[in-house]
Amino acid sequence: MDLYFAPLACSMASRIAFYEAGAAPRFVEVDTRAKRLADGADYLPINPLGQVPVLRTDDGMLLRENAVLLPYIAEQFPALRPTDAAEALQIRQWLGFIGTELHKLAFTPLLDPASNDGARAYARAKAGQRLAYLDSHLAGRDFLLDRFTVADAYLVTVLNWSRAMALDLTSWPAVKDYFDRITARPAVARALAEEIALYQQLQARRQAA
Repeated sequence: MDLYFAPLACSMASRIAFYEAGAAPRFVEVDTRAKRLADGADYLPINPLGQVPVLRTDDGMLLRENAVLLPYIAEQFPALRPTDAAEALQIRQWLGFIGTELHKLAFTPLLDPASNDGARAYARAKAGQRLAYLDSHLAGRDFLLDRFTVADAYLVTVLNWSRAMALDLTSWPAVKDYFDRITARPAVARALAEEIALYQQLQARRQAA
């Protein structure tokens, strides 16, 4: 399998999932600003929107969107595979919440340089509401469900962006404790360290260009 990713983007959730499973695809870095691969090839034939992640399966199918990739990855490895239909539905429910209520509604407008002050104020208000809901759920829990799942891989990836936008998670203590605990997991710590280094290299290349 080939995972098309950009450093510290939401594609890191797939990297975490693979590492949790003790597996690794071929990682293919994408410059989402230039819409090109590291070798200079055009990325748009792989994803016309120029976004990551994309997973090329062993049979050549291209899968896009975390809501599809992460359940697919989970099904490939016993350590991540849902234990039953009920757990599978709960995972998809949390993936939907993270993707729509946190990633796109709240975090993307706060990270996008093209956002205006009104959009950022709206997003911060929505972020507060969603994080309060998440805080209530995580109180007294180690994970979103009863064990680590691909939903946790996605959530920790999105929460990591709070560092870039000066969003202090201490206002939501259960969320903060969760984030600190999950980032200490070996697979998550490995993914973060690798992607931080790759992001720094990407920024250096852009500045030198």
